[in-house]
Amino acid sequence: MVLALIEQARIFATEAHASINQRRRFTDDPYIVHPEAVAKLVAEVTDEVVLIAAAWLHDVVEGTPVTLSDLRNQFGEDITQLVYEVSKISGDVAGDKVLKKALDRDHFAQASPKGKTIKLADMIDNLSSVVQLAPEFAKSYVPEKALLLPLLKEGDNTLYIRATTVLEQCERELYKVFGDLYKDY
Repeated sequence: MVLALIEQARIFATEAHASINQRRRFTDDPYIVHPEAVAKLVAEVTDEVVLIAAAWLHDVVEGTPVTLSDLRNQFGEDITQLVYEVSKISGDVAGDKVLKKALDRDHFAQASPKGKTIKLADMIDNLSSVVQLAPEFAKSYVPEKALLLPLLKEGDNTLYIRATTVLEQCERELYKVFGDLYKDY
């Protein structure tokens, strides 16, 4: 039963992302490599089935036609709530990018410790190669994550420390590439 739920989430996420041929930006890998990496990071710090399953599913509402209602019907309220907590809510909101990012940050700040654990794993994976793959994009992406990280402190401490380390490494790499054009480090 335990592995069955995680496997069901893996299959559901794989099919959802593949149904629109979703690819990773900058690498063109099948998108599912990202949820897989996030689920593995979460599984390193907990054996909680609902949390690992939600990690597999964390981007299906944000990036595919799957709705929260679809998830609720398939996986129940606990997993659906976690996916909601880590999904951007600014998609249909009118306004500039800065306002939308602030709205999403406020939403993530309200997440449960479990939701923040998934978001930390998401951040670690997304930051892991962004400077090498897309330095220009990283110039704005890394500072956004620097604003988000303190709001995720109630997530798993091991992942929080790891995210802090990865973020600091990205900032050092950006400074090496762009110098003072990036920011004073």
